[in-house]
Amino acid sequence: MHCQLSTLMGQARYSIQDVHKKTGLARSTVTQLYHDKATRIDFETIEKLCALFSCDISSLLELEGVKEK
Repeated sequence: MHCQLSTLMGQARYSIQDVHKKTGLARSTVTQLYHDKATRIDFETIEKLCALFSCDISSLLELEGVKEK
């Protein structure tokens, strides 16, 4: 699974600090997700990021190696 946060942030021209301030998420959490280094993510974090970027979970998280039927 890969996090697409850096792509979403680039499109919105947000820095890590911007996302931290706008969502209330810990800066370290945003940094780990930005660099796709996080090993877990909780539902509240997903909800806050999807709300900020007005997107659904499939725009934020991408499963690698899953074939569509």
